[in-house]
Amino acid sequence: MAAWLDILRHFGILDALDIVIVAYVIYRLLILIRGTRAVQLLKGVVVILLATAVSNFLHLQALNWLLNKIITLGLFAIPVVFQPELRRALEQLGRGGFFWFSFTTTDNEDVKRAASEIVKASQVLSKTKTGALIVIERNTGLSEYIETGTLVEGKVSTELLLNTFIPNTPLHDGAVVVRGDKMVAAGCFLPLTESRELDRQLGTRHRAALGVTEQSDAVAVVVSEETGRVSLAVDGVLTQDLGETALRELLDSLLTPKRPNTFKFLSRKAES
Repeated sequence: MAAWLDILRHFGILDALDIVIVAYVIYRLLILIRGTRAVQLLKGVVVILLATAVSNFLHLQALNWLLNKIITLGLFAIPVVFQPELRRALEQLGRGGFFWFSFTTTDNEDVKRAASEIVKASQVLSKTKTGALIVIERNTGLSEYIETGTLVEGKVSTELLLNTFIPNTPLHDGAVVVRGDKMVAAGCFLPLTESRELDRQLGTRHRAALGVTEQSDAVAVVVSEETGRVSLAVDGVLTQDLGETALRELLDSLLTPKRPNTFKFLSRKAES
């Protein structure tokens, strides 16, 4: 009891701040791995750590030795097993996941005009039930995906987008990548999400939209070929069945850069 009183007596503001920061970091890590295979792997790690503590307490020397060796090997295996999650964490940190700072210099009016054209095209594609996937680059570069497609380098317009997604054409099945007010490439291949929480009725386009937004800060607009519904993916979260007004407002809020005078410590996280 005296020890606890001594700890409380020396507990200060910096100690409280330290605890809050650690709790926030753990919370962000849990948010980062939510819905991925890393959750099951993390449960396995917890089981091994608990078993090691129990074997040490009960003096089970052979089991304790074996578990300690597994933990030692695990320290080398974790960077390999958790590579996608570690990559996402570092990318979020680099693009402002914990601190916010943007080097984007694209004119806001050009971005708004491109967003307006994307909204118009999505409504037409929705009515005709033409499948489409449009990925809009923000701070994280998408060059590795652009290289898998066909370079276009054309100004974004409703007509260009509609022509690109005409069924049974070479570029129909891939994704369009937009940078600023330019359609950089079409027919691009994107990574698919590994989330098991996604509705099984959703197809490859939706999985690709989630996949690219999990690995970057891009915004993806999807038009379903089966239902004609328009969805938007950002930060690995899919918002479905968007009307014209809702889609326009979301794109405006996501693509218009905010310019505060200081760094933003706590990042924004889109919620489903």
